[in-house]
Amino acid sequence: MPGLIGKKIGMTSVFSADGKNVPCTVIEVGPCVVTQVKTVENDGYAALQLGFEDKKDKHTTRPEAGHFKKAGVTPKRHLAEFKGFEGEYNLGDTIGVDFFNENDFVDIAGTSKGKGYQGVVKRHGFGGVGQATHGQHNRLRKPGSIGACSYPAKVFKGMRMAGQLGNERVTVQNLQVLKVIADHNLLLIKGSIPGSKGSIVLIEK
Repeated sequence: MPGLIGKKIGMTSVFSADGKNVPCTVIEVGPCVVTQVKTVENDGYAALQLGFEDKKDKHTTRPEAGHFKKAGVTPKRHLAEFKGFEGEYNLGDTIGVDFFNENDFVDIAGTSKGKGYQGVVKRHGFGGVGQATHGQHNRLRKPGSIGACSYPAKVFKGMRMAGQLGNERVTVQNLQVLKVIADHNLLLIKGSIPGSKGSIVLIEK
């Protein structure tokens, strides 16, 4: 799907026309620059590679510098490919936040907040032992038994246990665009999106 690269600024709330207080996320979207045009003849598929946020030349490798020089643009920090754009785009063209309209529905992909190594209560929503009885002492949030007896004499694959929580690629679908602030390259999206403040997200129509 066609889309743009953005940066999560934070969350706020706005009042709807009927007076309801609606929580929303503020995203800085673009402007994104076309750094490569992929075609079926040359690459086997049609897509646009977009770049977002400038970076210094000293932080750019020589292959990257050659790639950006061929496109006639300054080095970019983040690159992403999108398919399905309507119309013709050339190298160096800029696509801004006005690509989206109010009341559009978009899909947003980002990396969720990493929460480190967590136990089963926080990671999977286990209820814990509950009552401090039956000799539990200080094990109220432990997972409990994970296996059976002599048969099958193993722990089945997929058993919900403690482990890494968060820091995963997450896509939230069908989020409504509440407002487009073109002067400041901002989108107001209804609800929350994955990632912390300042994280990079992909917004697709």
